[in-house]
Amino acid sequence: MDITPLPADSLPGEFLENHPFADIRVGDGASLVRQVTERDIQLFAAVSGDVNPAHVDALYAKTSQFHEIIAHGMLGGSLISNVLGTQFPGPGTVYLGQTLKFLKPVHVGDTLTITVKATSLDADRHQVWLDTRCTDQDGDVVIEGEAHVAAPVEKLRILRTDLPEPLMADKNLRYDQLLNAAKALPRIKMGVVHPCSREALEGALDADRLGLIQAILIGPEPRIRKLAGDCGFDLTGFSIVDAPHSHAAAAKAVELARAGEIEALMKGSLHTDELLGAVVSSASGLRTERRISHVFVLDVPRYPKPLLITDAAINVEPDFEAKVDIVQNAIDLAHALGIERPKVAILSAVETVTPKLRSSMDAAALSKMADRGQITGGLVDGPLAFDNAVSLAAAKTKGITSPVAGEADILVVPDLEAGNMLAKQLEYLGGAQAAGMVMGAKVPIVLTSRADSAHSRIASCAIALLLIAHQLKSLKVLA
Repeated sequence: MDITPLPADSLPGEFLENHPFADIRVGDGASLVRQVTERDIQLFAAVSGDVNPAHVDALYAKTSQFHEIIAHGMLGGSLISNVLGTQFPGPGTVYLGQTLKFLKPVHVGDTLTITVKATSLDADRHQVWLDTRCTDQDGDVVIEGEAHVAAPVEKLRILRTDLPEPLMADKNLRYDQLLNAAKALPRIKMGVVHPCSREALEGALDADRLGLIQAILIGPEPRIRKLAGDCGFDLTGFSIVDAPHSHAAAAKAVELARAGEIEALMKGSLHTDELLGAVVSSASGLRTERRISHVFVLDVPRYPKPLLITDAAINVEPDFEAKVDIVQNAIDLAHALGIERPKVAILSAVETVTPKLRSSMDAAALSKMADRGQITGGLVDGPLAFDNAVSLAAAKTKGITSPVAGEADILVVPDLEAGNMLAKQLEYLGGAQAAGMVMGAKVPIVLTSRADSAHSRIASCAIALLLIAHQLKSLKVLA
């Protein structure tokens, strides 16, 4: 029987066919060719729990004797099992034993040829001993050993089972990219308003230590210090502006921002209404000519780029005039994140203009305003339903021709309820990581939920830093 190598990452067909013991002769065997990818290593680590940094930590791996990530030895061993169970002897084989010697490391991108060859037979027990080895693209043996199996006695031809495609998402990839971009900029003075929960205080202190912000803690000093002591946080070197309660903290933060003593605000553990009440005060707030709105910046594992959703936190039922500002605010934030010409989908329940559905009429008018230059800096289209805004396949199925459909960077929702539910569904059911920013005020305002993690707060601080840098750059261009 010939040893027949298979192309890398190919399947032998729709059926698996075995070799019963009666047909096996010494020297018979089979082989498989497989290129080892970083994804293979990550999946093996996730299933096995073997997160040895030599396999999963690129920075550590650089300091090891191999100087780069290497595959788990047993990943190669599992490929031997693959050949035995699916090709030779194939379905019905029972694995009884295996010896392995690991002779050479396997690196990302190596192409392995896994070969098994029968060396001894036991006719009474229908058992087979096989030489097993893996060689790399240079012909060097990386693994060798011997397998002991009970071979099938009946001929089998079985339909191959289609497995679900595993979802692998690096939750820290875009977060790290965001932090690296922000760390290249000078830190900003940020007033942290009423940081009286562990998450709020920890997020502010971590963002400070990462060099993103200079945290000015605004709130009841005794309570903040007690919280820090209870959590084991060191407040040495941090400025605390004493304010007796959350309302006073919000007022003081806005006062400092108006005076130019701080460059941005972060909501701590107070209610959003308390902070925004001080921000939008006509007499002493931080209003501009632009309507204030909130933008979620989401990293959704199954979406290939950051996704901005607005407004899901401030404007409950925005009228058309408010929506104009909401769209422009989101475009401006996208620019600060490096999205040069963001694609803006104005969402509705349908993708057709329907007079009975106000959101579809608003969407059509907003799109036309963008065409006429009344909304600038992005490609705006609508109405679009959620599916055809984020899925090219859905857009093609419905025959939608649009520069935005299927590739949206920004989703503009009809009202706060729709936006809040959409953002939180993506976060809690879709595994998305969320950051939040208030746009349209005189200073950026980090606005996250009181339940959000320190991780989300740090990401939001990084966005605030990028936003200020972008605004300063724009002012220099205008000057």
